[in-house]
Amino acid sequence: MGRWTLHLSVGIGLLAVLLACCYAEVNYCFASRAGTCSECLQSGKDCAYCPEETFNGPRCDLYSNILAHGCRAAAIITAQSSMIIEKKQQINMKLQQSQVSPQRMSMTLLPGEEKLVDVEVFAPTKGPLDLYILMDFSNSMADDLDNLKRMGKELAVLVEKLSDDYTIGFGKFVDKVIEPQTDMRPSKLREPWPNSDPPFSFQNVIKLTKDLNFFTSELQKEMISGNLDAPEGGFDAILQAAVCKDKIGWRTQSTHLLVFSTESAFHYEADGVNVLSGILSRNDEKCHLDGAGKYTEDINQDYPSIPTLVRLLGKHNIIPIFAVTNHSYTYYKKLQKYFPIAEVGLLQEDSSNILQVLETAFENIRSKMSIRAEDKPKAFEAQFLSTSGNVAQYGDFDFKPGAIGKFKMLLKAQRKFDENPVCQMDPNEKEGTMRVKPTTFNTAVNVKASVLCPTCDCEKTVVTKAARCHGNGDLVCGKCHCYEGWLSTFCNCSATTSALVTSQCIGPGTTEPCSGRGDCLECGTCVCYNPDQFEGDYCQYDKTQCQRYGGFLCNDRGSCVMGHCACTQGWEGNACECPKSNQTCLDSKGGVCNGRGKCVCGRCECLNSGIEMTATCEPNFQAQLGVCESSRSCVQCQAWKTGEKKEKEECDKCPFKITLVDELKESDQVLDSCSFRDEDDDCTYYYTVDNPKDPAVNDLEVQVLEKKDCPPASLLWLLPLLLFLLLLLALLLLCCWKYCACCKTCCQSCLALLPCCRRGRMVGFKEDEYLLRQSLLTSDHLDTPMVRTGPPKGTDVVRWKVTDNVHRGPNHPQALIKPNPKETIQYPISLRLNRLFSENLSRPESRDSEQLRKEVADNLNEVYKQIPGAQKVQKTAFRMQRNAGKRQDYTIMDTVLSAPRGSYPDIVKLTEKNIQSGNFHNLKVVPGYYTVATDRVAAGAIEFQEGVESVDVHVPLFVKDEDDDKKQLQVEAVDVPLGIAGIAKRFVNITIIKEHASSVFSFLQPAYTYSRQDGLANIPVSREIIEDGRTQVTYSTRDLTAKDKKDYVGVEGDLTYGPGETQKIVPVRLLERGEKDGLLEDKQVKQFVMDLSNPRQGAKLGRYPRTTVTITDQPEPSIMMFKKGTQNFTTSDPTYTIPVVRTRNQDSPATVKWRTKKAQRFELSGPLKFGPGESERNIVIDPKSHPGPIHPETFQLELFDPSSNASIGERKTTIINVTDGAPRSPEIAAIQQMGYPKPKPSGYLAAPPNLKAKATGPRNIRLNWDPVPGNPMGYKVKYWIYGDPEKDAQVIDVKTPQAELTNLYPYCDYETRVCAYNAMGDGYDTDVVSCQTLEDVPGEPGRLAFNVISPTVTQVSWAEPAETNGNITAYEVIYTPINDELKPVGAPKKVKIDNPKKRMLLIENLQSGQIYQYKVRAKNSVAWGPFRDATINLASQPDRPLSIPIIPDIPIVDAEAGDEYDSFLMYSSEVLKSPGGSKTPSVSGDEFMMNGKWEQNFLFPGGSGTRNLSASSSPMSTLSSNYRGAGGFTTDTTTTTYLSGPGSPRRLDMIGGGTEVIMRKRSENRGYTEENIRDSIVMGDASNKFPDQGGYTGMQSSSQSQFGYSLSQGSRARTPSSDVNEALYNLDRVLQDARLTPGVPDTPSRLVFSALGPTALKVSWQEPHCEKDILGYCVLYQLLNGGEVKRINVTNPAENSVIIQDLLPNHSYLFKVKAQSQEGWGPEREGVITIESAVDPKSPLSPMPGSPFTLSTPSAPGPLVFTALSPDSLQLSWEKPRKPNGDILGYVVTCEQLHGGDMRSFQVNGDSAETSLTVPNLTENIPYKFKVQARTTQGFGPEREGIITIESQDGSALSQYTNQSTVRREVFHMPTEVRTNVSHTVLNDPFFSEGTMMTTQHTETSGVLTRQITKEVVQRSVVGGATITKKMYYDS
Repeated sequence: MGRWTLHLSVGIGLLAVLLACCYAEVNYCFASRAGTCSECLQSGKDCAYCPEETFNGPRCDLYSNILAHGCRAAAIITAQSSMIIEKKQQINMKLQQSQVSPQRMSMTLLPGEEKLVDVEVFAPTKGPLDLYILMDFSNSMADDLDNLKRMGKELAVLVEKLSDDYTIGFGKFVDKVIEPQTDMRPSKLREPWPNSDPPFSFQNVIKLTKDLNFFTSELQKEMISGNLDAPEGGFDAILQAAVCKDKIGWRTQSTHLLVFSTESAFHYEADGVNVLSGILSRNDEKCHLDGAGKYTEDINQDYPSIPTLVRLLGKHNIIPIFAVTNHSYTYYKKLQKYFPIAEVGLLQEDSSNILQVLETAFENIRSKMSIRAEDKPKAFEAQFLSTSGNVAQYGDFDFKPGAIGKFKMLLKAQRKFDENPVCQMDPNEKEGTMRVKPTTFNTAVNVKASVLCPTCDCEKTVVTKAARCHGNGDLVCGKCHCYEGWLSTFCNCSATTSALVTSQCIGPGTTEPCSGRGDCLECGTCVCYNPDQFEGDYCQYDKTQCQRYGGFLCNDRGSCVMGHCACTQGWEGNACECPKSNQTCLDSKGGVCNGRGKCVCGRCECLNSGIEMTATCEPNFQAQLGVCESSRSCVQCQAWKTGEKKEKEECDKCPFKITLVDELKESDQVLDSCSFRDEDDDCTYYYTVDNPKDPAVNDLEVQVLEKKDCPPASLLWLLPLLLFLLLLLALLLLCCWKYCACCKTCCQSCLALLPCCRRGRMVGFKEDEYLLRQSLLTSDHLDTPMVRTGPPKGTDVVRWKVTDNVHRGPNHPQALIKPNPKETIQYPISLRLNRLFSENLSRPESRDSEQLRKEVADNLNEVYKQIPGAQKVQKTAFRMQRNAGKRQDYTIMDTVLSAPRGSYPDIVKLTEKNIQSGNFHNLKVVPGYYTVATDRVAAGAIEFQEGVESVDVHVPLFVKDEDDDKKQLQVEAVDVPLGIAGIAKRFVNITIIKEHASSVFSFLQPAYTYSRQDGLANIPVSREIIEDGRTQVTYSTRDLTAKDKKDYVGVEGDLTYGPGETQKIVPVRLLERGEKDGLLEDKQVKQFVMDLSNPRQGAKLGRYPRTTVTITDQPEPSIMMFKKGTQNFTTSDPTYTIPVVRTRNQDSPATVKWRTKKAQRFELSGPLKFGPGESERNIVIDPKSHPGPIHPETFQLELFDPSSNASIGERKTTIINVTDGAPRSPEIAAIQQMGYPKPKPSGYLAAPPNLKAKATGPRNIRLNWDPVPGNPMGYKVKYWIYGDPEKDAQVIDVKTPQAELTNLYPYCDYETRVCAYNAMGDGYDTDVVSCQTLEDVPGEPGRLAFNVISPTVTQVSWAEPAETNGNITAYEVIYTPINDELKPVGAPKKVKIDNPKKRMLLIENLQSGQIYQYKVRAKNSVAWGPFRDATINLASQPDRPLSIPIIPDIPIVDAEAGDEYDSFLMYSSEVLKSPGGSKTPSVSGDEFMMNGKWEQNFLFPGGSGTRNLSASSSPMSTLSSNYRGAGGFTTDTTTTTYLSGPGSPRRLDMIGGGTEVIMRKRSENRGYTEENIRDSIVMGDASNKFPDQGGYTGMQSSSQSQFGYSLSQGSRARTPSSDVNEALYNLDRVLQDARLTPGVPDTPSRLVFSALGPTALKVSWQEPHCEKDILGYCVLYQLLNGGEVKRINVTNPAENSVIIQDLLPNHSYLFKVKAQSQEGWGPEREGVITIESAVDPKSPLSPMPGSPFTLSTPSAPGPLVFTALSPDSLQLSWEKPRKPNGDILGYVVTCEQLHGGDMRSFQVNGDSAETSLTVPNLTENIPYKFKVQARTTQGFGPEREGIITIESQDGSALSQYTNQSTVRREVFHMPTEVRTNVSHTVLNDPFFSEGTMMTTQHTETSGVLTRQITKEVVQRSVVGGATITKKMYYDS
């Protein structure tokens, strides 16, 4: 009994779950699974609890559901919230002050509940106003102060105009009275400028007063003051003016305006300048004004931060008005948006318009009103709505002064906060009093709100050992709480007596306990392993196995409960696929299916009718070319019994009835007005079509004009005259025959006199037949001439058509395959435009071409949109056509339209109709010419103008791979619709013949490399047999840089192949190097070529008729890898053949081992041996030789352990997919194994039609297509990532015309193809169809990095997630104070950053010495991703440095601010760029921008005592310095930046003591013609580049900081003597010239690569030596790993560079350049180069817009790094080449002036990872070009170039006391030796260089030089929860 009761209760509970899923989409009451009554009521609004003992439904649910389950209404426990208005006085409009109503109210809200409150506000016309003017009193504002003094009366008039109750006050500010802000010399402290007051920070001069005369008189006494640096201390003044309420005189009920007038930028907290002053304490935000109104703590406290000002001004209801000049306007404009309400006004230079600025700002403030809820608890959300109920944005409320304004406040209590129930929050976070008010008001509505967390009284009454619970538990609120040892709902099951009786857990129809999906517990209770998937008494139901629709479980419109779909409200059906409403069936009149069908499952099922219907059973006129065309035949048959439907049974099918009328309605009153000519009587009839006026009527309303418009009646009176003329003509003919019968010529002449006997015009094709060879075709069209005979007067238009494959009979297999009319194909269309052709139109990239292309597309798309299924035109091009008569100078437009195949007749008809009118929509065309083609037929027209006798027909040839060996097209002249010409020669046949060779000869690859040590180069020549037999081919060698009889022995001869022979080897003997070559260290690459020629016996040359052989001194290792990344086989294949390929050094034997991984039936391994010359071997696996049946599976093959002369390439593994399927024929398998495409003779299946792809999830795509006729055995689906080669596609085999692609990448573009197969093999492939998977949750962000500013301020940054899985829309940062056990000790703070590009955050006011945990996560359109976390204690990091890096546009938060300010502020780097002593701040121009974005700035205000270094990726940068003495103490700070690198370098500004070094991009870029060049690498000979120049070589040791100097030596010098150098150089030239044929150009001596973009490259070279004139150059390039070789010919010998576009990013290319003379081509110069850049994760071949890029080559030194040391010296550093050609012996560095001058060279020995060189004796303001080249055991590698200028600047700010000490020991407290630690962060940001930026600081004291490189602290988290802290310490 107990067990039955238990199962009954469980069943009822599950039934309740089913019902709950049916009636609501989200039931948070039931979903909360509340354990108690109180928890139930606290789950949310409308939750109720049933305490009845006998109740068997869900106890916690919505009130209505519990009532429906049988609980008595009187017993149900609910909770109610409350709202009480405690004070509501009506607004008194006579009282001129701000008012609100109600004034005070209290409310309680249940979790999730909302309450709406109506609020009224009143702003007086002229309310009380407090105006406080705060003015900059630095010397640059002297004229502004004078103007303000003269405006006393005007100011009084303005204030009285603004308010009747006003006060006005005045304050002044300059800056902190301390160095470096203020000149601290006594004389300057007394009088910084002539006739000026001593410097001060802030002074309240005039307290707010109503006495304007007193204000004016006091203002006259003021005098200007002064300071040093341009940014002022205005923030100190604003804070004091805000917090000193009584001393300033702010009134409670007035509007507070603070006018801040300046022309300079501002200092702010932690901007770095106070560190130099020794001020480290934060601002305490308290009032510190003395009796004179002066600020007393200016030299003891830091400036306030901007978040602090925002908070304090809002707290005291002060509205700032920034009245600033143009120099600083942009700074304050950016600052404005962070205040709730503020205004910025633009002052004239002398502030003469300050009154107008004040008046305009005041009006703007009153017009843009916003509502705020201050002091709002975290548990509440507030929104403000207009009276219409719409949510209002900032500034939307336009409350007119003097009138009552109204708005609504919507207050909502959250149900959950941070995933926890809101009732679990701290009390102060869920209750409090908030102030709701307009931003300009002081008065507010005080709302005391709290979250109501109710408790149940029944929980206080507990029935112990209740009978309901069988005495084994307590009854609480109707529910049993069992004692220990008792189970079930009523505590009637003992855990001991029924423990583990598994038979109770076996359900009906099952044999395992809990269906094998769960554990059997006491009392037969099943606990499912995965409750989210399995459910039921016995875990018998799987929640993922309900019916699906469109690939979605329950159509994503319901839940799977107990094996059935429980649909959400409004949906029904087995898979919830049918909406219950008929909204989707409503027609345009609001009816259901237009009364012509019924709505079934949300779709109209229309009754069969004669015309095509829309989805709502309305006539589809769009599909029938318009309403007139579709109704024409029905109107004819009903009105006149004529036309296509004149038969009665056809006419009765018309869907409407006509009405004959005497007069038609106007065209603007009906749907359409129509007119057509009746072919039966040549009359024109008119009618109108309109929708019915009565909604109940479904038929169209058609009114026909009863009277036709016919031509005039026949002229009967002409009949007698015509009879008379005929008789007269007969008499004349008789007379002519009678009298001229004797003379034939005379008879003919007589007949010719008669017009009716003249011979008429005739048109026809000129030729009968054309015979073409496909291999010789240069175009896919043939211009076929048509001629006209007879009198050439008048115009004739001839229509023509062409039909493909007319040689095939009607029973031909291909002719029997009927194409799918719904298949979308391409229609090439040609029109002649009514405009002359110009040269610009032949260039697609020209502006004329682009404009005309857009005009054509717009108009053609407008016309062809009438064709159902038509897409937009594309591939539009323009040309001329010769032999086109008088129109041959007009433009012919060719384009392609994609549309269904069955639309061909409609497209031709529509095109011809528009051509006849001369207009294609608004595009002017020439009538009489058009062409419309498909892949089988084409039609068109040509025009013979008057006097034209011949015109070409542009006939498409339809050349396809599957064409027969001999195919025939037939062109037919159809008719002459315009003109009187007849057709003479109507047809012309075009025959195209495919040529077949008996054999094809080719080298296996285009290049080979052999070592001299091999002694022999064995070059294989391959023969592909097409028709077996004997054949021959000639081979011969030819010199390039290698010379016959010196480097190799040339060969020449014939190769004879017998039947069946496919390959022969040509041996070439290689010679050892001579002593002379070794003496001269000749490192030139030695190459020769071998050519194939003169094939005989029907053979021809194939893909590689020439191969280049490279002779190396050391053999390069072979590279072996799998040919494909994926191989596909079927279970019926006899063997699995997996090819392995070998590249490089294929002439020596090599071995590699292979093994299987993750195979089900076998574990195989073995060696794979390559013989000499072999480039491909196969691994063959026989699946039948292993035990067990062959099942579909996927396993891997891996290559490992190569021989010593080989290595493994990038495809180390390959995936083997074995699927079900029929065996392929041996012929097809062999052809596919060779890599050739499958032949498609007759009998192969056509391409599946109508392929469609739809993403069904982040990792799923669903494909479906129409079945293929011909009984296919199945289909093969190929899919691959967009951008990848199709050969790497995955293949799946399906049996039905649909497929589901799974395990895809989220938010990724895929391309797909499908083909059907039968016993003959695979059929034709479909066109490529693209589809993008849906977004998914993003991965965790990249590593966290911290830039420690101070113990309480840090800057945290992070990288974008590696798997964005969509577009990142926001980031969230949470930082929490924790203890040593990593447990929270305080509330977490959360910051949301809505700009995904801002991946940095500056956090202020952290607790000093406190450990914080930082967590960052990313969000896309799907949801938030996982957190990346890190832990750091700022106090344990390095002390606050001398220079504070503040990165521009960083979000900044104040850790101490309230929740309202947990948003972020954005700072710009422009704020503090003013140079010292400048009256106006400097605003940087474009020279500081890189890719349109700001460079990195480390900014500190100050005088000229700064050194600014910047570098750009351009090879031309500037390095400037300015030194001046500063007593016996000098501080020299240097900063290292990258000149170029993978990331764009950033500008760094550092503080220095008296030195300014600025490094910036040069705008003139005089050294290069291409301004966009970002990076350059030079490849060339090392010879003769470095003459013996006397110079200094800086030998800098890593262990000591001193410089050694030595004379540099040339690269070839044996002695220091320059004579020897010159002699060796001349000898080298003579020997080199002797090795070349006279007149043949030498190798180009320099190859320079310059990056223009991530996919663009400029290749330059130097003209080679040649005894004869150079005729031109040739540039060859291809991907390093193989691919098509592209060639660029340069025919102008004066040009020595080319620009190459559309390269692939991050791919290595091999470039070759050679020159040509009359004697032939010279040897090639080679270079391998890569453009590195950031790419789109979704498309690895698409670079990110605006991303940085740089050049790299394995053998070139790394990017150059410049460090300023002094005005005449710098340090140059670089990294070791990644793959140098040989062992590095050292480097050669050259330095020369860019515009001419002496060149200096330096030799640096060693091969350390990073090498540096100090270059002295440079000249200021002169650009220098530096080159670095590695010297190896194999010669010299490519050069790395960089251009730098040292520019001197004079900073006049400190020039007055250059000879005085600027150091105050009592402030700085600097020791003799200063050690400074600066913490930097490596940011994964598009503007940052990849790698670590190091900061070097020099401190000189009494001649002692200390060099310390700063400490780098990088802290990052690793996946898996482990935290790795990496600390690097560098000390000299």
